[in-house]
Amino acid sequence: MRSKTLSFQLTIFESFAELPKEDLELIDLALKAKENAYAPYSNFKVGAAVLLENKQVVIGNNQENASYPSGLCAERVAVFQAGAKFPGIPIVKIAIVASSESQITKEPAAPCGNCRQSIFEYENKQERPIELILMGGEGPIYKCRSVADILPLAFGSDFLKK
Repeated sequence: MRSKTLSFQLTIFESFAELPKEDLELIDLALKAKENAYAPYSNFKVGAAVLLENKQVVIGNNQENASYPSGLCAERVAVFQAGAKFPGIPIVKIAIVASSESQITKEPAAPCGNCRQSIFEYENKQERPIELILMGGEGPIYKCRSVADILPLAFGSDFLKK
């Protein structure tokens, strides 16, 4: 028997002033997208902004439905829209902002498992990392080098090759 430790490095920014301008602009777009989220059941709004290699930005927000799990998360709305609108253009980074209308979120909310897997699929397909910028209602901003970092032991297309 043996043991293996899986870990990753996370960059933490304590304020907007510490962020690069490009990241700040992406967060601003994700914040604007969050405002139009449809979250009448959870009251937890999420906005996402995807920066593509061609400098285009695609946004998304969560869309809930009374018939769970028929809704869709902001991250997948944005990533799938980017794939449909700009096929073959690599994703450079995604800013994700989340906040609750019923409580203050002092830590960033990371993408759910379905979103991690979906973003990982794009990362794997383009053969380069997709940077994640995560922000809550207030508090620090997290930056991850790659979605693979937050999805250890990911299930990828290599498992399905014949």
